[in-house]
Amino acid sequence: MSVKKKYLKTWVEIDKSAAEHNLKTFRNVVKRRSKLMAVVKSNAYGHGLFAFSKMIDRSGVDGFCVDSFTEGAHLRREGIKKPILVLNYTFPELFSAAKKENIILSISSREGLERLKKLSPAKRPDFHLKIDTGMNRQGFYAETVSAVAEFIARNKLPMKGLFTHFSSAKNVENTAYTKKQFTGFIEAEKKLRSAGLDGFTHHVAATGGTLISADYHLDLVRLGIGLYGLWPSKELERQLGSKISLKPILSWRAVVGEVKEAGKGSFVGYDMVERLNRKTLLAVIPVGYWHGFFRSLSGIGYVIIQGRKARILGRVSMDIIVVDATGIPVKSGDVATILGRDGAEEIKAFETAEKAGTTHYEFLTRINPLIERRII
Repeated sequence: MSVKKKYLKTWVEIDKSAAEHNLKTFRNVVKRRSKLMAVVKSNAYGHGLFAFSKMIDRSGVDGFCVDSFTEGAHLRREGIKKPILVLNYTFPELFSAAKKENIILSISSREGLERLKKLSPAKRPDFHLKIDTGMNRQGFYAETVSAVAEFIARNKLPMKGLFTHFSSAKNVENTAYTKKQFTGFIEAEKKLRSAGLDGFTHHVAATGGTLISADYHLDLVRLGIGLYGLWPSKELERQLGSKISLKPILSWRAVVGEVKEAGKGSFVGYDMVERLNRKTLLAVIPVGYWHGFFRSLSGIGYVIIQGRKARILGRVSMDIIVVDATGIPVKSGDVATILGRDGAEEIKAFETAEKAGTTHYEFLTRINPLIERRII
């Protein structure tokens, strides 16, 4: 492989055709006429908020879910016209700005409703009400829903949606808790309708819930990790992977900055934790933990060079890793694959994250947002 653009030491590639494949896959999974919302919070799970959102917008997704008003406003500046739902807390001082930008907020506390009430009707943004059905994070508990519904109806607040979030939908061996949460959500919805509220969107499913049952599709589904071609859990992949095809869309590459030979007995990197037991060809790669490559991969992680895996030697530094390239025909300027495929070899996010002692969610979102994302 060769570098197509000069002077980039590391970059992330986003595979457009794989993303379109995943979107089509979920169109087929969602049998009802549910809308598909792309969850692009946290820099689109590390895939690049702007690059990924504009690409998937053109591919036909129905709307976007973001973490903050700021993310939503940036998408509006980038020309995104479709619905945008903020999933997390929004400062009340930004409510009127959300109205102006046509960004839908999530309201999950009485304080949020009170601040909304204080605004003139013309400045009140549309919102989705969040119900806490058992995750014990954001949202109104079931016993408060009747009073909340009465407050919304009496003050004519612009509630356009109702939603909850499942705690463990990706755990296919314990579906009882997800079913309990769903039952609680339906009961809360009945209370809202009994108070005279109607015509709102309702939704419960992220990727896991979307895959395990059509009962959870409702008016829309919130597609995060699955849209990026990854499974929420290994258990879910084992159960459904033969029926549903997902393709990872992200590859992370870097250049080989230097190649040198070190003798037997030499130490590599900080703190003398790795001593070579033979003469070794070293490839020095300008990527480190500042870029999002976990320090816990020191000595156990791999990259791919010229279609062959090369183990990391010694400590992962702030901006550098050194790998054992013995037997690989490598030279300065060649490309190393940190995540993704090169030839017959592949480094997967899930397995790499497991080695690092974390999840593929965290590993991907930790890739430094300053690294360029390229659509290929």
